[in-house]
Amino acid sequence: MLEIKNLHARVADEGTEILRGIDLTVQDGEVAAIMGPNGSGKSTLSYILAGRDDYEVTGGDILYNGESILEMDPAERAASGVFLAFQYPLEIPGVATMTFLKTALNAQRKARGEGELTTPEFMRRVKASAAELKIDAEMLKRPLNVGFSGGEKKRAEILQMALLEPKLCVMDETDSGLDIDALKIVADGVNALRSPERSFLVITHYQRLLDYIVPDTVHVLYKGRIIKTGDKSLALQLENEGYSQIIGEAA
Repeated sequence: MLEIKNLHARVADEGTEILRGIDLTVQDGEVAAIMGPNGSGKSTLSYILAGRDDYEVTGGDILYNGESILEMDPAERAASGVFLAFQYPLEIPGVATMTFLKTALNAQRKARGEGELTTPEFMRRVKASAAELKIDAEMLKRPLNVGFSGGEKKRAEILQMALLEPKLCVMDETDSGLDIDALKIVADGVNALRSPERSFLVITHYQRLLDYIVPDTVHVLYKGRIIKTGDKSLALQLENEGYSQIIGEAA
């Protein structure tokens, strides 16, 4: 599904190198977690996968289903099945949530050669997915993310994911700002989407998210490199011991 080869990247305007040779493979159906201290490059990696243009790839490659995506713009990556869930979803005044969802879904379907959904078809899909995520119908009538709580914003993103049906879901610290009840709802939504054809790259600081979205593999990112890879027990080790021992072993 995803193969990152010796990826180097920097902030385009500043020239500050952040990623310093990442090698990472995520198989079809795999849930891979990325953990690491602040400033390790976790969010930068998610932005580069999505195609954010204020970062510059200076070396290496990113292969998605065997093809390089470095020359693809964000819309092309999204149409091909790459989805980024933001750490802090933006509020977009003046854009109705339902209008945004329908426009995005039909744009994706058109890019994939599928027919657009009629309004009744779209409404049925939204209502079914929203009910599973405990999203109130009144919330969907508001402008996108405007006045939403942290939990509502994250549930709205999982709703987008459920409707768009991406193949590679990149989740940038989705647990930020969530209380335990909201975390469980979001995790249940993610787990419902797990399938042999869909992969997840879950970026997080904390083990608690991985209690609910149990990863197949855990990677430790530090100073722009993957310094250790293991199974879910690695996340428990980090929770109990911190990063210092693993960083010391990699030095």
